[in-house]
Amino acid sequence: MAAKQENPKKIIIFNTGGTIAMEVDESTDSVRPGEKQPLHTIEPMLSRYAAFEMIDLFNMPSPHVTPADMLALARQINEYATRPDTSGFVVTHGTDTLEETAYFLDLTIATNKPVVITGAMRSSNELGADGPVNLIQSVRVASSSESKGRGALVVFNDEIHAAKYVTKTHTSNVATFQSPQVGPVGTITKKTVSYSQPPAVRTQPFEIHAASRNVPLIKMVTGMDPAWFLWLLQQKIDGLVVEAFGAGNVPPAILPIFEQLTVQGVPIVMVSRCYNGYVQDLYGYEGGGKQLKKLGIIFCNGLNGQKARIKLIVALEAGVSETQLAELF
Repeated sequence: MAAKQENPKKIIIFNTGGTIAMEVDESTDSVRPGEKQPLHTIEPMLSRYAAFEMIDLFNMPSPHVTPADMLALARQINEYATRPDTSGFVVTHGTDTLEETAYFLDLTIATNKPVVITGAMRSSNELGADGPVNLIQSVRVASSSESKGRGALVVFNDEIHAAKYVTKTHTSNVATFQSPQVGPVGTITKKTVSYSQPPAVRTQPFEIHAASRNVPLIKMVTGMDPAWFLWLLQQKIDGLVVEAFGAGNVPPAILPIFEQLTVQGVPIVMVSRCYNGYVQDLYGYEGGGKQLKKLGIIFCNGLNGQKARIKLIVALEAGVSETQLAELF
């Protein structure tokens, strides 16, 4: 039990919705938001670990979350971070887009105070609900001095992951969040919060005032027809993210689309659709990495497609130039 102190610094918990705030309707066997926020029922248990303030910011399923909502959350964190009585943050969130919100925060929060994102795979009234324990573990992580300066962290199933690398890997398993290629940065036991990796060097956070850039994400599949992508030329897009084959290759049939977009000044960022490995200008055939590199497509490593899209949106909102984009990714 945490020692009591006068005017203790507190953890701010922002609830935004998701399965952690939902319940099973037994009459329809469907999971949906309830009338009350169930996380308030575990406040007495949370108080054993830290002083805290719980704020119900949103209550929405995570597929409803937009970059504008992520920006609103980031602003709240940045505002509270300036208060001397605040020592860290926990965000409860739906799991479907949790990794995107976590990475958005990683790019935009201007504080070294711990920021932890968590959620649940089982709703509040299901057998073995994992929300309460995930929230308690997150408060413990946010209260640890070792968590400072690490950017946004994701806590799930007694593991701590860096927002940059973590991704949802299973539709229902409580161990869904994994970090391919690098693994968790730390673990949580009954007595300790332990880190196995040092804090990564953080870049200067981006200061943005909107999050409305139009950046589609497309995934390469065999036999692609260029007609599928004529819409990219027919509407105003601010950027494009491509999940390419393997080390960074695309079907030759769609190269003319990419060529026209680059002529229009639309930045194209390419990642691999593989979980592990790197994109690089390796193959010299038509549609291969060497041709794409000459075309001016930006190669991005270390991010999946959805996070590369978040980074491109944030960078464009921050006014990063075309030359700087290539260096940034």
